[in-house]
Amino acid sequence: MGGVKGILLNSSALFASDDDENEDTTLRPGADYLLRKLRYSKVPTGLSYGQCLSAPKANLLQELASIYSYNCFILSSSSEDNVMSEVTQLWGDDEGSFMHVISSCREDLVHNMVISGWLIIMLGYTGQKSTIDAKYVSASGISSIFSINKLEELPIIICNLNKKARGKESMTVGYVMKCSREEDFAKRGAFPLCPTDNGLIFLPLNYELPISSQLQQVNAVLHKATDEIVAVEMGSSAELANKITFTRNMQELQRYIECQSDCCVIDPFSNIYPVLDRLKIQQILLGLETLNIKGRCKIRGAHFLKVDSFNNPNLEQRLVEAKLPLPNIVKPQVACGVADAHSMAIVFKVDNYKDLDVPLPAVVQEYVDHSSLLYKFYALGGKIFYAVKKSTPNADALMKLSQEKGLKPLLFDSLKSLPIAKSHSQTGCQEHLKANDQHIDLGLVTDAADWLRRMLGLTIFGFDVVIQEGTGDHVIVDVNYLPSFKEVPDDIAIPAFWEALKEKIDSEKSKQPAKAS
Repeated sequence: MGGVKGILLNSSALFASDDDENEDTTLRPGADYLLRKLRYSKVPTGLSYGQCLSAPKANLLQELASIYSYNCFILSSSSEDNVMSEVTQLWGDDEGSFMHVISSCREDLVHNMVISGWLIIMLGYTGQKSTIDAKYVSASGISSIFSINKLEELPIIICNLNKKARGKESMTVGYVMKCSREEDFAKRGAFPLCPTDNGLIFLPLNYELPISSQLQQVNAVLHKATDEIVAVEMGSSAELANKITFTRNMQELQRYIECQSDCCVIDPFSNIYPVLDRLKIQQILLGLETLNIKGRCKIRGAHFLKVDSFNNPNLEQRLVEAKLPLPNIVKPQVACGVADAHSMAIVFKVDNYKDLDVPLPAVVQEYVDHSSLLYKFYALGGKIFYAVKKSTPNADALMKLSQEKGLKPLLFDSLKSLPIAKSHSQTGCQEHLKANDQHIDLGLVTDAADWLRRMLGLTIFGFDVVIQEGTGDHVIVDVNYLPSFKEVPDDIAIPAFWEALKEKIDSEKSKQPAKAS
């Protein structure tokens, strides 16, 4: 049996009421979810309904088709042949099968479509399915009819059919992250339900279904666990893993992953913990010193100091000892996952530290004059990409800005508002370096990216670099896990994203026999 080359969602499966003439437009549980997941799945999708469907329901289906860029097909009261022909003309007749998702109350739609090679998904079928199967089994002995209890199960069936059609070379990646982030990735084509060129199929993991059974269907799990952090206790002395409280759903996923020894996790939770702690990252970045060669510009982390209280009488002396002349930038020690992780301040006078409105514990970081240019680097496996963006101005310009307010600290949320100019548009990557880019030593930063990959054990991560005026030092000021890399063109970034995941899965698979022995 081939893979799925197109999907029709019948009105009987989408509406809560099975009665076509009923004007209640309430959608069945899971319908919204399914419509969203199929939107960017790269599998052609349409909505089907009969001529007798009430006007309010038909109007809603037309509206949904417009929102999700789906096609609408009206089933004739006498035959589905016209619709099947229309679907073939519109979506093509490549290898594979079309799929029609119907409610069990519409068994009348089964016969002609199965005979024509369609797959039927019956929602909520409670009868003896074997009696139907006996009528509609292909020559290869495979049933053309599947039954599901929830619409959320459909992506699993699609993935499994596509994986079976592709053969052993295909692998399923289950993924989980907050909806807005998932949609950002999905609309760029990152999470198709049909196989990529290197054989990856992406399955959205759903907490409404048993996680254990979903993990049995996947070869790897891609997560953005930082999206599901409830709290982080940076003030405690416990190991970082014990300071973080995840949502109940994420805790459940962690438990089941630990039980699936052959499931590759991109990336292990223990590997992302350092990225959550700005102090830990600064301490790791001290190791960049090993990459520096005399006579060449340096790459390093920013000078830093951990602060547990802004009212410490020795704070000024500690800042001097840490090589932190004013102004300083002050950041919460917790780097992400909680509401105030990005509440920062630029401080111009020591007296400003008293009652400073930045969450504690905090990390005071060197403010580097960098000509308002920030280099955002993205490591996707072994490939390095970058974008150049406008950043905060030099200290003297910030001082002038702050003088208008009596040199009070500049408070800001780094995700929302910065005292910066509009973004610069330049982007690049290892394969297409800018010959006229004299500001940055891309070879040095690439070496640093490779070093960070080994130190952190991460597959996909990002880091920000600024170049210090005068010294030319390349200073890494931030490191983050699974960034959006949205500044890199999709036709370059997404294949590199898939390649990085495939290489990680292959690498982990190659270790499995050694683990077993």
